[in-house]
Amino acid sequence: MKKVFYSLLATSILAMGAQELKAQTRYRTALGLGIDVGDGPTLVGPQIKHFFDGQNAGNAQVLFGDDVTVLGVDYSYNQAIRGANGLSWYVGVGPQLTFINHGRWHSGHWDGDNHTDVAIRPAVGLEFKIPTAPLAFHFDWKPWWNLSHDSDFEPARFTLGFKFTLK
Repeated sequence: MKKVFYSLLATSILAMGAQELKAQTRYRTALGLGIDVGDGPTLVGPQIKHFFDGQNAGNAQVLFGDDVTVLGVDYSYNQAIRGANGLSWYVGVGPQLTFINHGRWHSGHWDGDNHTDVAIRPAVGLEFKIPTAPLAFHFDWKPWWNLSHDSDFEPARFTLGFKFTLK
């Protein structure tokens, strides 16, 4: 009888743990469009977010603007907000490479300043996954801390994201 009881108890605990994990992982992977706005150029491009488990995720994006291309990856810790179905908060950080092309073709050669910047971008934001549809949206504060070539810190940067979620 003890074996049956312990087997049922173990099975119940595993089932509850799986349900908890499923509730925290609103989706596994999402593809979408990211928009980076604030002081400086507006950047737009594709992004992908992938959950490694219930709370830890990676996000990669390629953003384009006037004479600028940004390649970035981020780690984020995500937590559901109790009582708000589909709404979660997250914090994260990640490196960004910014390829800047201020050059112009003139008289058979390039004029201007072409360079690559390295930046670190922390993020604090909210994400909403529509419970009944495969869509998610996010808004975050994502300041830009440039570590190279005229190092500076730009606090007035924000991102918006529109994603199609996959299981």
